[in-house]
Amino acid sequence: MKKPFMLAAVLLIGGAFAQAGNKPQSGTIISENSVACGSTVEKGKKNKQMTVELLCQEYVVRTVGTDYHIRQMKPTEKALIPVNTLIEFTLDKDKMKFKANGKSYEYLIVSEAAVAADATKP
Repeated sequence: MKKPFMLAAVLLIGGAFAQAGNKPQSGTIISENSVACGSTVEKGKKNKQMTVELLCQEYVVRTVGTDYHIRQMKPTEKALIPVNTLIEFTLDKDKMKFKANGKSYEYLIVSEAAVAADATKP
């Protein structure tokens, strides 16, 4: 009799913790940069093959205590998100999901760092 009750309690508490990790957070995109994220082979003049460097957008999203560096998962995505855009996001493993300007985005988190104390002062 005690085992089913204990199992139910553990499942309820575990479910609450699982949902708490995916809570929406707010942040601001503070910078954008184009970074190399691969290469492709294309035909050039006279049918010679050329290697072309692909660029991806990398953004820094600042929250109260953390800076997240996020990058496009596919270089084919061409949308630029303006700097100083406020976003509300969720974290899912190594991905950040958010909406900006009415569009949904999913970016790869490439690094994170604590915000310096003087960086949050106006």
